[in-house]
Amino acid sequence: MKVAQTIVTLGIWWKQKLRLGIQPTFLYLFAIALAVTFITNACSFGQNQSLKPLRVGITSWAGFDIARYAEPAGIFQQRGLAVELVQFDNQQDSSRAVIRGGLDAAFVSFWDVMQVDPGNGKPVVLMTTNISAGADGIVAKPEIKSLKDLRGKQVGAKLGTVNHLILLEALKAHQIKPAEVKILDYSNDVAAEKIKTGAIDAAVLWEPMLGETAKNIKGNVIHTTKQVDSLVIDILMSSDSTVKAKKAELKQFMLAWFDVMHAVETQPTKVFKTVGEKLGQTGEAFASDYAGLKKGDMTLNRRMFAANGRLNSAKAEILQLLQADPRHGRVIRQDVEINTALVNEAMAGWKS
Repeated sequence: MKVAQTIVTLGIWWKQKLRLGIQPTFLYLFAIALAVTFITNACSFGQNQSLKPLRVGITSWAGFDIARYAEPAGIFQQRGLAVELVQFDNQQDSSRAVIRGGLDAAFVSFWDVMQVDPGNGKPVVLMTTNISAGADGIVAKPEIKSLKDLRGKQVGAKLGTVNHLILLEALKAHQIKPAEVKILDYSNDVAAEKIKTGAIDAAVLWEPMLGETAKNIKGNVIHTTKQVDSLVIDILMSSDSTVKAKKAELKQFMLAWFDVMHAVETQPTKVFKTVGEKLGQTGEAFASDYAGLKKGDMTLNRRMFAANGRLNSAKAEILQLLQADPRHGRVIRQDVEINTALVNEAMAGWKS
């Protein structure tokens, strides 16, 4: 309809210009250029209007919160998207909501996807958002100087969560069996309080609580994810049924994500300030939290989703760690799909 109206308008405009004595050659060229512009915009408008809304689960984590820049920057709108970021307290709940059809996608850890409850479909890994590279670690009492000193000690870490994974990969890196350490099933906040009172010997925490706790107890950060090629990999997940139903929307969402990553690369101060304000903190504070991560740009995603890439080996390693320490009590998912096609298609089509 809009294209037809444009053609009629051009016809009227053409007659008016001929009456004014303007040369036909110029009119031909100008009219063709104008018509192409209108038609292209009209087609683009129609395509964007056909996209369905997306509901995406998100928890409080710098590697996920960076996506909040897309709305005030107009990135979602430019990509033709209507996105609702739905806040969750934990990733287990958001993963479950995706599988049960309550969300279209969610920002979660790869570790949590490997344990998500059964539902109406299977979990699908679409994109890597970040990898921990110093943002998570283990803080210990002053007398504990290294990870090897944890044998026989009490460590606070919530079983089955990413904190449990951080501890297990740290122990493996130092050839310590999981059974040689007593794990107290404490959340991040509880573990931090327990080590302050001396009730436990060490705690698995994330920044900024990790550094703050070490300073408060005059203790030692005996391990961080910077010391390993960490399995603390955060991703965008969906379900197989949603990928089929909303492939176009999910692709546009990934393009919007890469727009945000480009903004982080080219104008980080603006991005961190904008996101910090949305979270009620300074841009500098958010930048500090984000600094402990490898950002999920196209370079990282090419590595993760390559044939026989890091995600495949990480999946096998996570399975081994979960099987080596059954204290988590979770059912391990064997059917997690790593969808390489959609993210590679998005990366091939992305332009700044």
